[in-house]
Amino acid sequence: MKPQVKADLAMILVTLFWGTSYVFMQMGLKDLETFNLIGIRFGIAFLLAAALFHKRLRGTNRKTMLHAFILGALLFGVFATITNGVKSTTASQAGFLVSLTVIFVPLLSILLRNRPEKRVFVGAGLAMIGIGLLTLSAEFRISQGDLLCIAGALFYATHITVTGRWANQSDTIQLGIYQLGFTALLGIVFSFTLETPTLPQTTEAWIAVLALSVLCSAIGFVVQTVAQKYTTATHTGVIFSLEPVFAALFAFLVTGETLSLRGYIGAGLVLISVLIAEIDVKSLLRPKQLTKNPTHLS
Repeated sequence: MKPQVKADLAMILVTLFWGTSYVFMQMGLKDLETFNLIGIRFGIAFLLAAALFHKRLRGTNRKTMLHAFILGALLFGVFATITNGVKSTTASQAGFLVSLTVIFVPLLSILLRNRPEKRVFVGAGLAMIGIGLLTLSAEFRISQGDLLCIAGALFYATHITVTGRWANQSDTIQLGIYQLGFTALLGIVFSFTLETPTLPQTTEAWIAVLALSVLCSAIGFVVQTVAQKYTTATHTGVIFSLEPVFAALFAFLVTGETLSLRGYIGAGLVLISVLIAEIDVKSLLRPKQLTKNPTHLS
């Protein structure tokens, strides 16, 4: 099996895990405060990943640690916004809003002087319509939770962009593990500063924390960092577009959560916008040209 196929399959599994995370975050927040949950979640993830790959962590250089700190800070921004966001929006809605990450990634490339293709702007425009249908109330107000989830998508787009640029400059296992540690450290510092830290007190909270730690963090972000070295940004973007589908399905199966008809239309537009931005339909429909060969007989 080709390395890219393996990387794509691994990313599909990771995307499935991430789709479950919104429900688990809501479960964990019943017992823990935001930064407390982030600190415990990523702290456990870091310890597990470090124990499993302890031999790979030997000889880590300063450059890798600096990159890991920056990625950890971005990851902290992702989950500080999303974890707060799911307090006042649904798990399904959060999943679709965070999927805007794959719209933001090519738009961020403008800052790197890489102008995205026209289809990205078409996708972005359609996404804005979808967001409006998905989030705006009858009074044309968007909730704070929805805004935080959109901010989380922007943070995550930055994280993906930076990870893609640094994946070939460092040991990806080291980079993936240490970013978890720095995210945990920031969560703990903010928790002790702004909250009253505590351990989970209920079985439900422990299930949520362990699922977030092991599946969504320890496995998820280490695999993502490694996989991005072997697959393309386009493949990654298309695979990530499955996350809101998994999120909505898991939310329905676990909590019976559903969207309104307008919400489903908006969610559908967001998903379509992601696919438009990531898939070059013209190249798929364009017939492959035969290689010129003077001895070829038609």
